[in-house]
Order: sequence, then structure tokens, then C-alpha cells
Amino acid sequence: MRSGGLLPVLICLMGIHICTAAETICLKTGFCLDAESHSSAGNRIVLQLGTGTVEIAPEEIASIQALPSNALSDHPASQPVQGQPTAIDVLTQAAYQQGLGRYEDFVRSVAKIESGLKQTAVSPKGAIGLMQLMPGTASELRVDSHDAAENALGGAKYLRSLLIRYHGDSALALAAYNAGPAAVDRFHGVPPYEETRAYVVRVLREYEREHGNHTGVQIAGKSPAAHPPASSGQ
Repeated sequence: MRSGGLLPVLICLMGIHICTAAETICLKTGFCLDAESHSSAGNRIVLQLGTGTVEIAPEEIASIQALPSNALSDHPASQPVQGQPTAIDVLTQAAYQQGLGRYEDFVRSVAKIESGLKQTAVSPKGAIGLMQLMPGTASELRVDSHDAAENALGGAKYLRSLLIRYHGDSALALAAYNAGPAAVDRFHGVPPYEETRAYVVRVLREYEREHGNHTGVQIAGKSPAAHPPASSGQ
């Protein structure tokens, strides 16, 4: 499969319904997902991400680039973990299984702020484990929040859905992870909640520290400074 532009998407839409091989799908915002394959379903492009699928409108996609056939299988995250898996192990595997391999540090940063990387952590509101899934959210994601691997998988899946929903804007995705998408949509940005604003700042700072990025976190080709978490104007 050639890697230029939307050629693979057009091939699918013309009737070749399964396009195999490891791929990187980049949206026009700059946010990218790693997928096993993609196919067409009506007017949507369906990405196969190992543990499930994600549907994206063709007009939102900037490019689909084929990766070497062993790109995903050869990555350490796809290899069996020797001995008892650590929190880092389960979070890394969850990130790759949800197509967020290039953002594994971001997933890990969320877990550090949410639970201190502890599966035993329970919040005052009842959120459980590594990435602090509420029982209702875990049920919707069909994961057992008491199991570390499933908890991480569910958290990464939910975070991925928010990043897609907000076009890769990390600040808005984090705000929605903390306060819920309804609050972000209602305020058209990071909600004016002290807890949520502090949460967004803490995660982004942790990501900068871990990722070694001191010029601003970029998830979708722009800095979350476009939506300043600490601004009272949001």
C-alpha cells in the first residue's frame, strides 16, 4: 500500500473493503492513531485497533501511511511480559492496543496523576485503580476496573475516544476525562472548575517532565496553550 495522501481511503471507498497491514492514520489536526487495518462502511472509515474499532469520517483524515508489516508485532509492547507485569507494562500495552503507542507517555502521565500508578487506589467518589475508572464508565467500556490490565485498557480507550472527539486537543480531552464531556461541551472549553483546571495542568506538566518536552505539549500539532487550563476566560 502506498503511503501518499488519501489513496488508501479512496481505494477502500471504491470497493476494496479490507485494507490490511499496520498503518498510521493522521487526522487533519495532526493527531495520529496506529491501526492494524482500515475498511470502509458507508460514509465512514473503520479503523481496526486490535481490541475494537473506531469510525472516522473520511474528510477528517489527512493521510494513511503504511508501516512495515512487523512494525506493531515487533514493538516491545506486543511481546509477552516476563513475570508479574508492572503498572508501566500494563499501561504501555494498553496504549498500543488502543492505537496510542506514540502517546504512551501521555497515557502514563494520566495514570500517575489519577492514581499514582496504583491499582489499589480508590478515589472519594469511587473511581477505581490505575486510571481511576468510575463503575459506570467501566461498565460502558465493558472492562473490569478491579483488574489492572482491563482497567488500563479501558482508561486508554476512553482517553482515545476523547482525543478523537476533541480533534487531538489534549487539554480538552483531559478536562473531559476529569469533568465529563458534557461539561466541556457546555462551556465550550475547559470548565471553570478549580479541580479540573488544576488536573489538566498537573497531567500536562507530568507529561512534559516525562516526555522531556519543555516547549509545550503537542498532541495534535498545536499546544494546549490554545486552550489555557488556568485561564478564567474558558
